[in-house]
Amino acid sequence: MPFSVLRDRTYRRLFAAQAIALVGTGLATVALSLLAYDLAGADAGAVLGTALAIKMLAYLLIGPVATALAERLSRRTLLVAMDIARAAVALALPFVTEVWQVYVLVLVLQSASAAFTPTFQAAIPEVLPREDDYTKALSLSRLAYDLESLCSPAVAAVLLALVGYQWLFTGTAIGFLASAVLVVSVVLPKPAPPPGAGGRWAATTRGFRLYLATPRLRALLLMHLAVAAATAMVVVNTVVLVHDGLGRGGGAVAVALGAFGIGSMTAALLLPRLLKRLTDRQVMLPAAFALGAGQAALAAALATGTLGWAGLLALWSLLGAATGAILTPTGRVVAASSAPNDRPAAFAAQFSLSHGWFLVTYPAAGWLAAQADLASAATVLAVLAGAAAITGLVCWPKRDAATVPHVHARLDPDDPHLAGARPAPGGWRHEHDFVIDGLHAHWPATGSDAPCDANRRYPAAAGARR
Repeated sequence: MPFSVLRDRTYRRLFAAQAIALVGTGLATVALSLLAYDLAGADAGAVLGTALAIKMLAYLLIGPVATALAERLSRRTLLVAMDIARAAVALALPFVTEVWQVYVLVLVLQSASAAFTPTFQAAIPEVLPREDDYTKALSLSRLAYDLESLCSPAVAAVLLALVGYQWLFTGTAIGFLASAVLVVSVVLPKPAPPPGAGGRWAATTRGFRLYLATPRLRALLLMHLAVAAATAMVVVNTVVLVHDGLGRGGGAVAVALGAFGIGSMTAALLLPRLLKRLTDRQVMLPAAFALGAGQAALAAALATGTLGWAGLLALWSLLGAATGAILTPTGRVVAASSAPNDRPAAFAAQFSLSHGWFLVTYPAAGWLAAQADLASAATVLAVLAGAAAITGLVCWPKRDAATVPHVHARLDPDDPHLAGARPAPGGWRHEHDFVIDGLHAHWPATGSDAPCDANRRYPAAAGARR
């Protein structure tokens, strides 16, 4: 079970900070919807849709910029500052009187989250360097997200029976401040500056370049397209499926969403043991195909009018389990594909690029269901998920070893990085755990002696892998 990792004091406090902040975020989600209704009435859906688009744009654009600007700061300082900023926004939201003010505050809030989350994620593999412990931590993180989606609405309902929705924002602020206090109570490792040269633009885009140059990370990005396709169908259209398709009430909507969450939680609990026997690739690729197959089955059932309540719950549980099987090991793949001093940039790129897919799938799920029908929406999203799975299968090398032979053509022969290297046509050949970094700009092709280094020589730096 993943809970044994909580014996580590530093991680225990970081996990508590994450869990408390997530509860606060869940309260804010409920309160924001009620605030939008107060401000816009029947147009509240349009307000929330715009706020969601702002959130995704902040995740896509702000995260890497904030990470590049803050990489010289103490991680603890950055995390605490972002928690305080989020708490200030939460306290300001009850006082807004115009819709545009909501958009501005949501932009600030989500920009702070876009800086906080990748920095937090990049610190965990250094706090828990053992792979088994890190895998358990990823499972706990996935559980925290799923429990938040299940528990926060219930907590909000209890509070709303006692106080006005404005007080939910106070609960949100308390959650963020409690998170800041817990982060202050621990000491986090500060990574060395990343090797290589380059200005602020190079620092901002470094994570994207690392991500897109690594075959397994390109495949991971496609896995997240499959996740985005399935999640969009669940989040956007569950209420329509339950109310209009099955004629059930609001309680059934919560049960259906709960089935998706329970499926994801089940996967998170089982994965630490499963990943001792299987590789990340052997777990994640079948899960991506399951997402496509599950939505194809949904489309067929909707087209033939055979979708029942039990069938919907079964499909949502399947989609939840497959989603959890992709999201839980994601941190392992990113951590294994980046040097410690590049992890903040790599996690920022992962955070931005994976959320970018929702700018495609959320509108597709809603617009297709409204303009055509639910079966058409499910069919298109099934095709997207299936295409992502097939392309990911091609992109992710079957023999994805950590140690990769490669040739350096532009390093000096006496460079410390070449200790033990052998002469090769046009350079020096050796092998080690390979990641894209300042010394390795290109992924070596199998069986090729093409050089992996960049067009200019980078100085050997502490932290470069040997």
